[in-house]
Amino acid sequence: MDTTEAFVGLDCVDCGERHDAATATHRCPDCGGILDPAYDYDAVDIDRATLAERPFETMWRYHELLPFPRDAAVSMDEGATQLVDCPTLADELGVGRVLIKDEGRNPTGTFKDRGQTVAVTAAVQHGADEVALASAGNAGQAASAYAARAGLDSNVFLPSRAGFTNKAMVNVHGGEMTVVGGRIGDAGAAYEDALAEHDDWYPLQTFVTPYRHEGKKTMLYEIVEQEDWEVPDAVVYPTGGGVGLVGMHKAATELRDLGLTDDLPAMYAAQASGCAPIVEAFEAGRERHEPVETPDTICGGIEIPDPGASPLILEALRESDGGAVATDDDEILASAITVAQEEGIEMGATCAAAASGAMELAEQGEFGPNATVVLLNTGAGNKDDDILRSHLMGQGV
Repeated sequence: MDTTEAFVGLDCVDCGERHDAATATHRCPDCGGILDPAYDYDAVDIDRATLAERPFETMWRYHELLPFPRDAAVSMDEGATQLVDCPTLADELGVGRVLIKDEGRNPTGTFKDRGQTVAVTAAVQHGADEVALASAGNAGQAASAYAARAGLDSNVFLPSRAGFTNKAMVNVHGGEMTVVGGRIGDAGAAYEDALAEHDDWYPLQTFVTPYRHEGKKTMLYEIVEQEDWEVPDAVVYPTGGGVGLVGMHKAATELRDLGLTDDLPAMYAAQASGCAPIVEAFEAGRERHEPVETPDTICGGIEIPDPGASPLILEALRESDGGAVATDDDEILASAITVAQEEGIEMGATCAAAASGAMELAEQGEFGPNATVVLLNTGAGNKDDDILRSHLMGQGV
């Protein structure tokens, strides 16, 4: 494999064993646990001055802290998204600053591109010809795009409620799409059945491949560097499977341990009240969630009733002195419209859980008056334009 100098293998978060990334492609061969890319940080030759000399044009500018070198990456220059100052929102929340990290500016319109660029690069490195995953929508679109970029075939399983844009673009990118009646769990079951019949498929499933959360950690690198190496007080993240939250917490820890920063930002998971297993587990003091039996939210991207990596999510919240918050669908959709009308930024319907969650956290007194709060807009609003417009019409607008 063509890997970076500091990348030393994959560590199992459950049993602690380290495995060779050339042979351990997905879950831990010993216990089936989640694998996490590991580095010899003494071999990481990176500092603020070196980064300042590089163009701010892609997440691969941080290649020393990624498993693969930039020239080996299956990339469309994803990342390097804008961090937008939102003074009106800051006034409403009663904090010093509110910044929105606008991931809608990625190649396929969501932060999923950050995970898929690394995961599909790994697939190429392992000699795969065909990739597969189940997705609520955006990850499937991104996977089909990056597979096309790499010359791989893709198989995407989507629930029928996935958005039209996601379905259309999977086809446009040449992916083989299977639409399954029901929700993400139904799509996941169909994917597992098909995977059992195709042992040549290379899975890109979240936390099955070790690489999707690794790509998403670059969001935190960028936020800190865009803020001239000042760590924000809080990061509010719309949470379903929690891949980005886990990745960003890892990135914050890496920057601190490398001496590039001094602090960790408080990480907050924002969920919909109709499907909030992380919030319920956090508030109950549990180390693992209990699955939600009957999820009920229009926010399909975070409607994950049984997030397999909940111990990692909860650990990140507690280690960073953060928290978890749930808001109703109406509040989430209303906050997306508020952001669009007051700041001009188009937040996806699901993504707006970060905005409504931050509003609720502010009411609870979670943020200080001088706090800098970053909201993750994980996808472009035009992916959910029908949902947002329908909400407006329901309000008589």
